[in-house]
Amino acid sequence: MKKFNIRKVLDVLTAASSSSETPPPATRENDVIQETLQSEHFQLSKTVRHGFPHLPVSMAFDPVQKILAVGTQRGALRLFGRAGVECYCQHESGASVIHLQFLINEGALVSALSDDSIHLWNLRQKLPAILHSLKFNRERITCLHMPFQSKWLYIGTEQGNIHIVNVESFTLSGYAIMWNKAIELSTKTHPGPVCHISEHPMDEGKLLIGFEVGIVVLWDLKCKKADYRYSYDEAIHSVAWHHEGKQFTCSHSDGTLTTWNIRAPAKPVQTIIPHGKQPWDGKKSERCKPILKVEYKTTRAGDAFMVMSGGLSFDAVGRRSCLTVMHGKSTVALEMDWPIVDFLMLCETPYPNDFQEPYGVVVLLDEELVVIDLGQIGYPIFENPYPTIHESPVTCCEYFADCPAELIPALYSVGRHKRQVYSKKEWPINGGNWGQGTLSYPEIIITGHADGSIKFWDASALMLQVLYKLKTTKVFEKARGKEEKPSTDIVEEDPFAIQTLSWCPESRMLCVAGVSAHVIVYRFSKQEVTTEDVQLLEVRMQCELCDVMESPDPTGGEQQQTPTLPVPGGAASSPQETEPLAQPSTGSTNSDGPRDNMPCVQVRSSPQWQSPGYQVELVIQLVWVSGEPPQQITSLAINSSYGLVVLGNSNGLAVVDYLQKTLLLNMGTSELYSPSDPFQTPCSPRKSRKPSGGFCDSNDGSNASEDHGKSPSSGSTSSDDERKQQKFIEKAKMSWKISSPTEQKPDLEERLRRQCSLPYIKSVTKYYRRRLCSNPEYHAKDNSFCRSRSTSKTSIDSESREAISSFHFCESFPRKTDVAVSPTVLVGTTTGSVLVIALSLPASAYHRLLQSTGISSCGTLIKLEGRILTMALLDAAGSLLPPTYESWYDPNASEEEKERSRRRRPASPPATPPASSSQEVQDSQYVVVCSEKQAKVVAMPSQTCLYKHNITESSFVLRADVVQMAATNCIACFCANGHIMTLSLPSLRPLVDVNYLPLTDMRIARTFCFSGLGQALYLTSPMEIQRITYSQETCDNLQEMLSELFNPVETPEAPNRGFFKGLFGGGAQSLDREDLFGETTAGKASRSLAKHIPGPAGLEGMKGAATGVVGDLARARIALDERGEKLGELEDRTAAMMNAADDFSKSAHDVMLKYKDKKWYQL
Repeated sequence: MKKFNIRKVLDVLTAASSSSETPPPATRENDVIQETLQSEHFQLSKTVRHGFPHLPVSMAFDPVQKILAVGTQRGALRLFGRAGVECYCQHESGASVIHLQFLINEGALVSALSDDSIHLWNLRQKLPAILHSLKFNRERITCLHMPFQSKWLYIGTEQGNIHIVNVESFTLSGYAIMWNKAIELSTKTHPGPVCHISEHPMDEGKLLIGFEVGIVVLWDLKCKKADYRYSYDEAIHSVAWHHEGKQFTCSHSDGTLTTWNIRAPAKPVQTIIPHGKQPWDGKKSERCKPILKVEYKTTRAGDAFMVMSGGLSFDAVGRRSCLTVMHGKSTVALEMDWPIVDFLMLCETPYPNDFQEPYGVVVLLDEELVVIDLGQIGYPIFENPYPTIHESPVTCCEYFADCPAELIPALYSVGRHKRQVYSKKEWPINGGNWGQGTLSYPEIIITGHADGSIKFWDASALMLQVLYKLKTTKVFEKARGKEEKPSTDIVEEDPFAIQTLSWCPESRMLCVAGVSAHVIVYRFSKQEVTTEDVQLLEVRMQCELCDVMESPDPTGGEQQQTPTLPVPGGAASSPQETEPLAQPSTGSTNSDGPRDNMPCVQVRSSPQWQSPGYQVELVIQLVWVSGEPPQQITSLAINSSYGLVVLGNSNGLAVVDYLQKTLLLNMGTSELYSPSDPFQTPCSPRKSRKPSGGFCDSNDGSNASEDHGKSPSSGSTSSDDERKQQKFIEKAKMSWKISSPTEQKPDLEERLRRQCSLPYIKSVTKYYRRRLCSNPEYHAKDNSFCRSRSTSKTSIDSESREAISSFHFCESFPRKTDVAVSPTVLVGTTTGSVLVIALSLPASAYHRLLQSTGISSCGTLIKLEGRILTMALLDAAGSLLPPTYESWYDPNASEEEKERSRRRRPASPPATPPASSSQEVQDSQYVVVCSEKQAKVVAMPSQTCLYKHNITESSFVLRADVVQMAATNCIACFCANGHIMTLSLPSLRPLVDVNYLPLTDMRIARTFCFSGLGQALYLTSPMEIQRITYSQETCDNLQEMLSELFNPVETPEAPNRGFFKGLFGGGAQSLDREDLFGETTAGKASRSLAKHIPGPAGLEGMKGAATGVVGDLARARIALDERGEKLGELEDRTAAMMNAADDFSKSAHDVMLKYKDKKWYQL
């Protein structure tokens, strides 16, 4: 019998498993790379949400804890304290949060939803959770009220009934106030929903109930009957008590305010229309808009404050929402920028039976939170410390972690100027404590907005604070009227909206692209400067056209194309002159002809004062070409070490030298391919759209029609090609002369001849042709097609032309034969091609400003499926090689300071040393490429694909970045199906795949971005940024980093009743609610009325929900504080009892001495 060898079986299994993977062809270099990143290093979790709550509907405030709660239409709950203290919670049902009620100074909150459920939230932990829920089955909730220091919650319903809930057990009491008992028996109609519930300020046994139809009832809780009923003809929206409990004020739907004496229910003692016109003939005052809410607060030393929202006259057409403040004889209407959702007054005391002493008004608007200072003249607003992200809609977002330490102070120093006059007092909502996180490194978020503004945010330590705001619109002319609006066909609205941006934190260089096909290069300076003229560069970019014609001529022959020349250098305008180059009169000067050489927006020609901060270095504009508007910029990159900006769109790419203000390269995407490139696919016969103005006039169409009948293979001669090439060279020489700030470039003609060699031109024109609108001889007909190399079938890859999707500057090997690294640009396209462009820079900084930069295309590096999203470079050890940079220096400083700063500046990361030409060149770098379908790792300079991984088959990747994680690197991907995945480097081993967030909004796809150290963010609504982490280390420290909402604070003392009030019973009267509402007296409520839903393990489970050492320490500290408070109260009571006993002993002793020697008949 043959022996069974387990070792051979294992060897076979190992070989089979290794063959299923994509093995590297050469692994001698990869064997030394030890990948330390494992799946245990990853965990996905939400961290914090910034911004104003989206679609707010309700609000509540804890006057002791100083915490504000806001509920939204989508079931979200946002809690705010001092700057940096904020929390986000979400109801599972997603129903609208219609009412909020704090348990004052108890660390709890009650929320009522539109699905007729109420929930009790525990705020004594860093991540609030629901303790209890109660779902009503037969009645709809309309209002809530919970008296101060009470455990009984009043709930008003749409049927007009009032139910009472014990918040400790969250069970219904058998005590209920039915609508038919509250109204008079003679009333034949239903009073409507309950719109107001409040206790009498001086008598806890009285309850004021307001019904929507205009009836108010003062209910006696002990006697279970109505003491008084007040009726008015107009519907009631809100009711407010006067603190002494003798009067109350109602707001009505006709804009009136009625004040009632509780003992005179026949008619109101006062009726006013604050914004109504009083007629002279004694007739009824005009009707106004409803007063939605009114509050009445008193002061000890002056007149009371009455604040209301609404009530404006119907004559005020187009007038914005107002908040009216009535104080004494003055009435002030404060206009708001947005509709008022709710408001509440901030008072010194939480007791309703004392002088409230109001000091502010919190106004919740549709898109803003405003706090008004009532203590200063003019009622100024407090400066809001919370971030306002949606001042203008966010159009793009970038996230940078571990930035240079001096960057945040520098941005804050130039952006701290305040123009608006705020209150001198501190922000009154100042509860909670900051987190004590140990992970502290500088983080910056940059947001681009629809109005052309850019905001820099300090995002360190889970906080968000605006540092600096840049307005790009200052560069352009302002449109004074409708007829002067920017004439662009790219966008109908927001012509200055930010499309994309590229930022170098080390050099502080910023490059911004707008939707109107413009690019602005900024330098950072701490000194102000006045610019006489903005440096402007106009670029003409247009798409290539195919030589395949769809419609044959009537004779049956196919139409042929006119052979043209590629434009390696493009056309550029002078940086000193904003006028475009001289063009033939093909329609640029004719109002009826097509637009030509016209930018979409006009740059200001007057001198500009630029404040400290980011200052304009250069403006690049793509112009109209023969009636066609420029295409929007799809990709952008800047490199401070090379002094170059590269931009791309669906027409091609352009390389700009922002130091010399010249255009170095302007090429179509197809021109980057070599004629023998295996990745170049044939042109797809797709017809291009016909421009509205046409290409040629009738006067200059003879040449075009004459060339139209010729074939490039039979009808064209070498003499024609040489003649056209010579004309092109002469025109290009003129362009180089104009665009260069120095003398004529050396060997310009020879360089152009090398780039435009005749054999290459013939081979290129054999497959495609380009329209050259700078010369009427090369105008072509409009019935041509655009080529497409798209091989993927994703939803994003539906464009007809191959567009530029990404760039990456690096120091690498552009060609296989290179033995030393050189400056390189990697170009990614929407069809999955990665093209290589080699750069030749002058040797010294002095020659860099005098000599031009050489550029040459090196063909295709690799091909992937889908659009290229990101590219990166690794060294032989697997470490990330970032692009080189020039450290920041102030361009407006003196020459001595510049030279001093240059000596202090650290050098850019060194490039890989060149290999010896005598030795065999080994692969020493790895290019990492990720598309929307695949990821590949390519060894350089051999250009061998080492690893390949198919990321997704059924979906596609929206965002991918090579990020630093746990002292190593990985690829982080976010897919359209909501999955977040990470891949190791360089082996592309899957590490984590979590179904996190399905793509429900294009806003998420547009704004989702990763950063280093395991952080990411996206816009979850137009107003809110959601930050997440995929790092296990951050999740372990999350409890420490989060802020605390609840602080053990002593409850303010109750107001002193006074001797006479206590003696004659004139003070506030208490009520034993437990005896009245408890199960013993009131019985149990019907089980069918509401269903109790306990939270996760109830109260004890919530106390144990906060995990980790920090949670245990926090709970222990809170318990010790509570124990100390109780012991302190017990000690005070003991001392009071001892004093009372001593007083009683002394009094008894005095009485004994007084009557000691007296007989009974002497008493």
